[in-house]
Amino acid sequence: MKYNFNEIEAKWQKYWAENQTFKAENQSDKPKFYVLDMFPYPSGAGLHVGHPLGYIASDIYARYKRHKGFNVLHPMGYDSFGLPAEQYAIQTGQHPALTTEANISRYREQLDQIGFSFDWSREERTSDPSFYKWTQWIFIQLFNSWYDKGAEKSRPVSELVAIFETKGNAELVAACDDDTPGFTAEGWNAMNAEEQEQMLLKYRLTYLADAEVNWCPALGTVLANDEIVNGVSERGGHPVVRKKMTQWSMRISAFAERLLQGLEGLDWPEPLKDIQRNWIGKSVGAQVHFNIKDHEGQISVFTTRPDTIFGVSFMTLAPEHDLVKKITTNEQREAVEAYVAATAKRSERERMADVKNITGVFTGAYALHPFTGEEIPVWIGDYVLAGYGTGAVMAVPCGDQRDHDFARHFGLPIPNIFEGVDTTEEAFADKENTVIANSDFISGMPYKEASAAVIAALEEKGQGEGKINYRLRDAVFSRQRYWGEPFPVYYVNGLPKMIDPEHLPIALPEVEKYLPTETGEPPLGNAAVWAWDTTANTVVDNSLIDHKTVFPLELNTMPGWAGSSWYFNRYMDAGNADAFASQEALAYWKDVDLYIGGSEHATGHLLYSRFWQKFLFDLGHLPVDEYAKKLINQGMILGTSAFVYRLENSNTFVSKNLVGDRAVQAIHADVSMVNASDELDVEAFKLWRPEFADAEFEMEDGKYVVGREVEKMSKSKYNVVNPDDICQEYGADTLRMYEMFLGPLEQAKPWNTAGITGVHNFLKKLWKLYFGKEELIVTDEQPSAESLKSLHKTIKKVEEDIENFSFNTSVSTFMICVNELTAQKCHSRAILEPLAVLMSPYAPHIAEELWHKLGHDTSVAHAAFPVFEEKYLVESTKTYPISFNGKMRFTMELSLDLNKEEIEKVVMADERTQDQLGGRTPKKVIVVPGKIVNIVG
Repeated sequence: MKYNFNEIEAKWQKYWAENQTFKAENQSDKPKFYVLDMFPYPSGAGLHVGHPLGYIASDIYARYKRHKGFNVLHPMGYDSFGLPAEQYAIQTGQHPALTTEANISRYREQLDQIGFSFDWSREERTSDPSFYKWTQWIFIQLFNSWYDKGAEKSRPVSELVAIFETKGNAELVAACDDDTPGFTAEGWNAMNAEEQEQMLLKYRLTYLADAEVNWCPALGTVLANDEIVNGVSERGGHPVVRKKMTQWSMRISAFAERLLQGLEGLDWPEPLKDIQRNWIGKSVGAQVHFNIKDHEGQISVFTTRPDTIFGVSFMTLAPEHDLVKKITTNEQREAVEAYVAATAKRSERERMADVKNITGVFTGAYALHPFTGEEIPVWIGDYVLAGYGTGAVMAVPCGDQRDHDFARHFGLPIPNIFEGVDTTEEAFADKENTVIANSDFISGMPYKEASAAVIAALEEKGQGEGKINYRLRDAVFSRQRYWGEPFPVYYVNGLPKMIDPEHLPIALPEVEKYLPTETGEPPLGNAAVWAWDTTANTVVDNSLIDHKTVFPLELNTMPGWAGSSWYFNRYMDAGNADAFASQEALAYWKDVDLYIGGSEHATGHLLYSRFWQKFLFDLGHLPVDEYAKKLINQGMILGTSAFVYRLENSNTFVSKNLVGDRAVQAIHADVSMVNASDELDVEAFKLWRPEFADAEFEMEDGKYVVGREVEKMSKSKYNVVNPDDICQEYGADTLRMYEMFLGPLEQAKPWNTAGITGVHNFLKKLWKLYFGKEELIVTDEQPSAESLKSLHKTIKKVEEDIENFSFNTSVSTFMICVNELTAQKCHSRAILEPLAVLMSPYAPHIAEELWHKLGHDTSVAHAAFPVFEEKYLVESTKTYPISFNGKMRFTMELSLDLNKEEIEKVVMADERTQDQLGGRTPKKVIVVPGKIVNIVG
């Protein structure tokens, strides 16, 4: 009987869908296990073979846990808001909802084809109003909360108001804006309603503020740092500038210490945890306030080395610093403004990475040293970032390399305050033992003692204090886009008001254009029906705005990370119309047991989602404050790109081995036009793009040979392999096993389609254990000891491999087992039935078919995992080498129960022994039980 994989796979995919085989119950007597894949964005390009790697791994583990008796939640959905769909809408005029739906249908088709055991009854999409209703609800909770630093907990704003009414804010330890003034209870009660609301905005966990953002004029939106590559937008390659805009922000900085400490209890990859630790960036030091000559303001800086304050020879402000315009002298204004404008065109990431180009401008202003009163020149330089620390540094050129390089470049003083040390790098090499010289009161003191003395003196003068600082900045939460979650916000006299939760969701309105308005407003500014009627509690026509009962709605939308910051909790009770998830469902599922996804999300999704989880936990909405116990970062499947070589300033392409020293341009060619021998289909290449139609080719023996290079699999590199083609030609089970076989899950590995035939042949060999030419050949005969040994060592190894996520070695183990059983001519049900269950997590379609053909009428997915029995691996016999005068002549299989005398008796009685002796009587017979027999003649 032929292994007809296409027919088998279609049959079982239909069966799983119709019978909801993988549907999880919210309450069960079984222990729970929650397996999650990172929320995919459904692009129009669909999946390539690199995308399913993590999904296959999670599916193997989910199926294994079902076999082990767990109630497994393994959901899937779509992070379906975002910039790509909006840009496609701008280019084609199609509504993003239509293109997103088409993309999701394509993804679903591909995912089903690979045979994943997802509970599709829980599918969620961030762009579905029934989902983003709860994203809006969470935003409202954040707006109505503040962070109590004393209790390290989020609390309702109503409690904050009660504190203000009775005590003011003098004794309050809370996360708030840096410029928040102190006030008494009397002062609070004397404020009018608007003044009180403006004050509360300084404490709320989501708030409006002027923020430096990455503005992309071509896309008409703010971009996150990870959406910018080499100073241009990742999407489209457009220029990005720094711009100050009024934006919604999230006060994630309040949670910095908890986010840092929470990492200790997580079973996440250590490199990923280190990325988060560095991003949070905890530093212990001092905040120092420098007065400014002839100005009322102060320049505040944070330093981890307050003991170096006597080595300050200049100050550097970020070009975007609020004080720059105020303190710049008329003589320096033109140069400063030109420098600020130039800096605005560079991203923060680019500025941080550029250590070679030293630039800056003197403001003409001077700060005053808090101890000596010395005048210190104030410069601006793009190596200082407005979003890090205070946006200002006290430059100690003998103690910091960038300060040192800046001072040398502009001829500024470099006073040496380190005793016996001449270079900047040596000065900080040994913090503990650094000794300061040439200062008023800390000469000769060790680093820590000197720092403490300086902090005490600054506090006495009122010009500084000890402080713990974090690199983590509050997260900008506004996007000037259409295709995102609308804010549940309307404005009364410019102040934000929340729409009552019972009126959610506030759905996206229809617009004719997805670009910003002519006056620069976000795309929602094009909506004609986008105002809030506070009487009818509904969205109404803009013409009805009267600022009495009808008010304008927020025009920005939420960023892509809004929905992905909590979606894992929604899966626990998907579809619930009364809550984002019921308390019963949350108590049962509690958290994610296994999360698989990419490390590239370390400082985006994985940090923001931990923040939202802790916030919702604080308010009693969630049972735990970390949502994923274990996380695995899957590696990347790399593509093998093909390159053609065009002679410079020509349309002539030279075969790889004919290039020599000639100047050529390497161009990606579509791998579908290249055969296994690296030969290009020249005619197909000419038809590929119009500019190649008249190309000429220098061939090798009539063939054009391409260059090959392993790199990231990407549509732009034309090295993508479509999983549909693999499933059609070899089957989904082959694809699943081959992706696991490529190498360890966490490592990057190159794809090679040529290698897939070995895995496919293995599955055909497995099939032949069960079937002859026409019929099932499985029997009820007792299995041999050899077959039992092959089976049980496979059970042991596969279970260990799955528990350790070593899926690649499991595939090798299956191959060895099938080879052994084939050699043993094993057709015993007692062996082949448990083998089908063992194979099920890896190759579920063939396993289902074998299980069914063996007479079962239920899915193999819920069959118990085979139990390993040690007794079948215990050796009962030993193959002894039988030697004569130290030379082995033959072997004998003997029972390990025989003693020395019995072994000698059996060996001596053997005809082969008598032939070797030729009638002679041996002088001695040496027997070592379990090892050797040596006959000395």
